[in-house]
Amino acid sequence: MTSKASAPGKVILFGEHFVVYGVKAILCAIDKRITVTAEKIPEDVISIKSTVGNLKAIKNKPITEIDAPLRPFYYLANKIIKKYEPDSGIQITVDSEIPLGVGLGSSSACCVASAAAISGIFEKIPKDEILKLAIDAEKTIFPNTSGADCTVCTYGGIMQYDKQNGHQKLDYKPNFHFVIANSKVEHSTKEVVSKVEQFKEKNEEKFSQMCKEESDLIDGVFAFLENNDLKKIGTSIIKNQEYLEFIGVSNEKLREMIELANESSFGSKITGAGGGGCIIALADETNLENTISQLQKNNYECFSAKIDFKGLDTF
Repeated sequence: MTSKASAPGKVILFGEHFVVYGVKAILCAIDKRITVTAEKIPEDVISIKSTVGNLKAIKNKPITEIDAPLRPFYYLANKIIKKYEPDSGIQITVDSEIPLGVGLGSSSACCVASAAAISGIFEKIPKDEILKLAIDAEKTIFPNTSGADCTVCTYGGIMQYDKQNGHQKLDYKPNFHFVIANSKVEHSTKEVVSKVEQFKEKNEEKFSQMCKEESDLIDGVFAFLENNDLKKIGTSIIKNQEYLEFIGVSNEKLREMIELANESSFGSKITGAGGGGCIIALADETNLENTISQLQKNNYECFSAKIDFKGLDTF
């Protein structure tokens, strides 16, 4: 028996870092996917084949003994086998269109697609149950995850999230492209988050004011998304980047990429933690190729993506 599932990656359109302090964030699923194939095998083991590594291990090992990037796969396989067929072995194969570790939701998409593919061998379960499994799996590598990334990877589209109210899917279907460029600068999300916390502690009043400004900015963006007003969305993206610069999560390379992208796109910013990883630039058919060309001729790896409205897909 073989089961397949795929889930989209994601970008943070607005609100990263400030979301930790109660401000809303806006996330979008993107049409670059991770596909997971799961199948029962005669051998009584959990076998994982992926771009982040391979593993063949007996069941019921302590999760801390599993190589960190592979923990979610092992956790899900072990949990689901135990529930449905304790004597089974499972092989999991992962295929990715998403660069790993650059803030595009690869780990969340892996968790969602794996939860659906592995459980699908035994039973088709609803998306809300898959999401719970995926968040629990993601916690094996990110204990403090909010679940927002897994949620947008499960349901697709555009979502708002804040710590008090959780997630809410937005019905807007704007028609634009992202140009996503990879800085190739390695970064630690934990270290960048700690840096922002230190900035806040030293600049309490200013940081509080910036949270208010970011919140007001995001409140204004909803109408622009509903109306597909790319110029105003772009202006808001540029303003959001100014806030991220101020709290110290940018660097020289990211600034150079953003300046290049802003020459032809409607606006660009860091997506995710910053310190490295990717930027996103907003474009449509009138400036998409120019934006890509501008970045590529300066030797930046980039690709275009659109919002994925499907979310999790099983087949």
